[in-house]
Amino acid sequence: MITAAERAPESIKARNGVGLKTALTILEKWAASQEQAQRILRISRSTLHRAKTGVTAIDLDEDQLERISMVLNLHATMRTLFENPANVYGFMGRPNDNEFFNGRAPLDVMAQGNMLALYETYRRIDALRGGMW
Repeated sequence: MITAAERAPESIKARNGVGLKTALTILEKWAASQEQAQRILRISRSTLHRAKTGVTAIDLDEDQLERISMVLNLHATMRTLFENPANVYGFMGRPNDNEFFNGRAPLDVMAQGNMLALYETYRRIDALRGGMW
């Protein structure tokens, strides 16, 4: 008989897979390339492929989970800021003249791959809705 403790790791991996697939769907709707998605989420090409082909049990580390969380929270912020789906999904790919972005699209800044760029992008966009920091 399999105990609850033995099932737990697979359950966690399954939740990881759902979160990753959701983040990849959002990034795809933002028109991120596969390379950008890999850098933003810090995942390998094989992990990206497994998630896209329906593998549900995926092992992710704490950093990767935080990155997924940032993408999900950014998406929620976009949905709060904009009613129009074209803006919800298009904003991240458009050049932004805010001093931090300096004419670059938020997606390009996040695709630098470092957590600081991802965090600062989230923080600055969240501030548009009156996010408190």
